[in-house]
Amino acid sequence: MNERVQKYLASAGYGSRREIEKWLEAGQITTSQGVLKPGDRVEAGQVLYVHGKRIVISELKHPTRMLVYHKAEGEITTHKDPGKRRRVFDSLPSIENGRWLSVGRLDVNTTGLMLFSNDGELVNALMHPSSEVEREYLCRVYGPVSDDSLKRLCEGVQVGNDLLQFRSIEPEERTGSNQWFRIVLTGGKNREIRRAWQAFGCEVSRLKRVRYGHFHLPRHLKV
Repeated sequence: MNERVQKYLASAGYGSRREIEKWLEAGQITTSQGVLKPGDRVEAGQVLYVHGKRIVISELKHPTRMLVYHKAEGEITTHKDPGKRRRVFDSLPSIENGRWLSVGRLDVNTTGLMLFSNDGELVNALMHPSSEVEREYLCRVYGPVSDDSLKRLCEGVQVGNDLLQFRSIEPEERTGSNQWFRIVLTGGKNREIRRAWQAFGCEVSRLKRVRYGHFHLPRHLKV
């Protein structure tokens, strides 16, 4: 076995390839011979130190694991939080090698489906824009919604430097001044759905992800 260090560590679940490349650039991955750089190759039996933690390169790849998780409102999706709020990672089972990596994130007020894996290459493939993996949401909107605004949301609306665009949007139940919609998009921009609606003077009062690619949120899976 002889492969690039960032590819090996990502596939072994130590982080995403992008994260590992940043660690390499910062000199945080070393061997007894010195600091490794992006593109350096590793072999079976070689000893690495990642943030000071000793790792022995193995020929054997740990089996890929995947978790489906129902995120509750108020949970955060980062590994660290100075405010000591509840993290989704606090509820995940322990893993013997590597760590759980999230397939994208949800903001603190958004609920629903999250995916986790110990395979950084798989996580990167599911998240990369070129994969165009669909994300489906149930969204409750407060404020007047016109047919023209629905059309423009599917055509794309420029907000700052980002073009925000829904692949499809279908009206669902209406309750008073609130209207539910089923939205499908392929982008993963920060707070994309909320920002798109704000461009039309509407507020998202509830947002729940129910599908990511072929993975659906099971009805029986509670928060």
